Amino acid sequence: MNRRLELRRALQMWVPVIRRDWLRNYSLYMIVLPVIAYYALFHYVPMYGAIIAFKEYVPSKGIWGSPWVGFKHFQVFFDSFYFGRILKNTLVISLTSLVFGFPAPIALALLINEVRSRYFSRFVQTLTYMPHFVSLVVVCGLIIDFTMDSGVINAVIGLFGGEKETMLNKAGNFVPIYVTSEIWQEVGWGSIIYLAAMSAIDPQLYEASTIDGASRWRQTLHVTLPGIAPTIVILLILKIGSMLSVGYEKIILLYNPATYETADVISTYVYRKGLQDFAWSFSAAVGLFNSTINFALLVGANWFSRKAGNSSLW
Repeated sequence: MNRRLELRRALQMWVPVIRRDWLRNYSLYMIVLPVIAYYALFHYVPMYGAIIAFKEYVPSKGIWGSPWVGFKHFQVFFDSFYFGRILKNTLVISLTSLVFGFPAPIALALLINEVRSRYFSRFVQTLTYMPHFVSLVVVCGLIIDFTMDSGVINAVIGLFGGEKETMLNKAGNFVPIYVTSEIWQEVGWGSIIYLAAMSAIDPQLYEASTIDGASRWRQTLHVTLPGIAPTIVILLILKIGSMLSVGYEKIILLYNPATYETADVISTYVYRKGLQDFAWSFSAAVGLFNSTINFALLVGANWFSRKAGNSSLW
């Protein structure tokens, strides 16, 4: 009875507050409503389907009509030959992208920020943004053409006496090609948020450092980087939280049986098992495992960041 009274009092206290806030910010709530609906329909409602990871899903019987099998699909995945290979490949590609790809937009933003010519900086920004808007199919087609034995890259190698070869036919070449092309395509787009963070830094800090005799390099180290540090930390946490979510689209467009050894990752494995082999429950189990590890990495990175630097997502 006491709990009911407390709940009723809380509702009586908060309902008028919520109503007033709704009337005051009605237009803002209407703007954000489509975003909430999108995430609810396409991100939260589909979570219901993850239950088939614990069932032997049969389309004719539906999700609830299919028999329960517990952790059978997880056990099969962990015991399979492909588990170690795809987990290793996913981690290698993710860590390589993190080490080389994450700092690239920061470096580009710092360089653009130091350019005094407005026209030249805009030209550089436009030039580096453009690859982001090119279709992934077109980008992968260019990569395949450029890395063929008769492509541009091999033509340059041949000029220096190197041996021409179709580079994507060698397993060892896949990760460098993938990461390099990813940096080329996303470095300009990724620098936008860092440039925005730099524009929010108080100009008086630069003036004070100039008076103290700091060079441009010192200003970058002691003013610019600390000013964008919170943005870097937040984006790094998000990046770590999606380490195992290497996109399958680009890899499927680039890889072939000769490079499965280093190119096959969790997402491509799920794609093959789910859409080509029609093993829906098994692919759902693999995808659920992937999401669980990503969630654990996100929570761990956020906790470490909060303890180390008092900057975190929550």
